[in-house]
Amino acid sequence: MKLGQFLNRFTREEDGVTAIEYGLIAALVAVVLIVGATALGANLNAMFDFIAGKVSGAMAG
Repeated sequence: MKLGQFLNRFTREEDGVTAIEYGLIAALVAVVLIVGATALGANLNAMFDFIAGKVSGAMAG
């Protein structure tokens, strides 16, 4: 196959472009999930620390 034919076929193919788009969307969704889980984890940790402090204070006094 000649280089010109290969490049012409390569530019008309859309399967690779679609796969790249889906890969980018999946990566974006993964980043959003990681950021959300990190924020949620920090908030849950703060809430459990607050509750543990209240329980310790109630048991001590």
